[in-house]
Amino acid sequence: MNKRSIIYLILGLVLLAGTAGIFSSRFDLTKEKRYTLSSSSVQVLKNVQKPLMVEVYLDGDFPANFKQLQNETRFMLEEFRKINSNIDFKFIDPIKTKMSQDTLMAMGMQPSILPDMKDGQVRQIVIFPYVALKYKEFGSSVPLIVQQSGIDATEQLNKSIEYLEYNLISNIKSIAQENRKNVGILINQDELGPEEFQGFMQMALESYNTGPVVPEQGDELTQADIPKLKKMDALVIAKPRKPFTDGEKVILDQYIMNGGKTLWMIDAVNAEMDTLTRSKKIMAYPIDLNMNDFFFNYGVRINSALVKDVQKFALLRLVTGEVSGNPQYTSLPWPYFPLGIAENNHPITRNINPVKFEFPTAIEILERPGIKTEILYESSPQTILKTVPNYVDLIELSKPDSIGVNERASDSKIFAVALNGEFSSAYANRSERNAYPDFKPKSTENRMIVISDGDVGRNKIIKGNPLPLGYDLLTNQQFGNEQFLRNALDYLLDDANLMELRNRNIEARLLDRQRIDNEKTNWQWFNLLLPLAIIGVLGALFFLLRKRKFA
Repeated sequence: MNKRSIIYLILGLVLLAGTAGIFSSRFDLTKEKRYTLSSSSVQVLKNVQKPLMVEVYLDGDFPANFKQLQNETRFMLEEFRKINSNIDFKFIDPIKTKMSQDTLMAMGMQPSILPDMKDGQVRQIVIFPYVALKYKEFGSSVPLIVQQSGIDATEQLNKSIEYLEYNLISNIKSIAQENRKNVGILINQDELGPEEFQGFMQMALESYNTGPVVPEQGDELTQADIPKLKKMDALVIAKPRKPFTDGEKVILDQYIMNGGKTLWMIDAVNAEMDTLTRSKKIMAYPIDLNMNDFFFNYGVRINSALVKDVQKFALLRLVTGEVSGNPQYTSLPWPYFPLGIAENNHPITRNINPVKFEFPTAIEILERPGIKTEILYESSPQTILKTVPNYVDLIELSKPDSIGVNERASDSKIFAVALNGEFSSAYANRSERNAYPDFKPKSTENRMIVISDGDVGRNKIIKGNPLPLGYDLLTNQQFGNEQFLRNALDYLLDDANLMELRNRNIEARLLDRQRIDNEKTNWQWFNLLLPLAIIGVLGALFFLLRKRKFA
């Protein structure tokens, strides 16, 4: 066998191996690197120790635009399988396999009903755009379609593709991680009750070990609670209504200095909608939690003036009449319920439904060295501040933009901030440090989120049954409170830096429909004649070479 034959043999074997899929390489030439997994995703996939099955219920007969989502999902799962052979997947057509819709809905999958035009007739197609993850004895369902109101179907589909890697990787991390992080719910300061906080608890338990932190001795945190706090990676303080003692503040300060993450949902004013609905008028007054100096040290001041947003607000649905004994409801603007609509690309707030705040107050940011402050939500420029004590009256529904007694027009006010950096202890130069063992004057890199509304994490209760977090039964609206708080926890506890994937931007390079219509015939002829021309040229070239050889 000569040298040329050996080369041809090797090339043939390489071509055969590539055709058989024994090895393959892909080159991502896209500007945004849409087909390249992040290093954090690769690390999560490598940590999957047992077989993980991914069942994709996105197969069958559905509109062409969903084919793109199907193809992107298939490609990404193929990349997952290359990185870790423990991961496998399959596509399932739930309609063709005659799976019961009750079974699918019991798995947390809600059907999507899409109109489709075919042969001049409009028909309805039922699809379940979900992924089911099965790992050991655990299972979870992951929606492939981003749920965001106010956007059209094309934009929604594009955002779903943008979030595909984050959705899959974050849920794989949640179900496959061996050691889940611990989230403690402080039960000490007359916070939200179990029924009012059930929606948040159910959400947190999907990804973290979550449970109450109750003082060991009496109703105050003491040094006896330090071992329990050290086990908590994050601490949630939801709507405290009893002042913190100075001793408790030292313990919380040292919890933060030792790396503990905190999520604060604070009411600075006592104003409850349930009371207002019954009495039509209430006196709102400030709440003293004895925490002003605590937050001041970290560069935040929570003011006690109520914020009225006369541009971005939720509707309040009330009984305004009666016809034949039937109550008549009307939805009216209520500026005390401003909506948080993200105007930046922060991973916590990007592309989620508006967040509903109830009687929030303004957060003032104070510069502190080593601490970076990021605004998560703020009111519109058309804002009114109401100083308290003051009356809140339902009659304000008729003129939501009017300025009343002890009110003044203001600029935008902040409702929620994220702090990250190296925090300094407020007690580093005070005598209280002597009573705390192993006192630490400064933290390593840490994070904290402060929200000036205690009700942002509170679910409504109807006839003793809690509603989903963020759901308004009267207006039938689903606000983004649950997703906001889910993202907040993930941001605080994200050691793998997966939250950066939420800021991934994939440009939708859509075809020019008008140009397609104008040039359709030309391109059809071009595609028809070009192959024939190439074959003709090659045939003529082959004929000339053969004629020259045998001339």
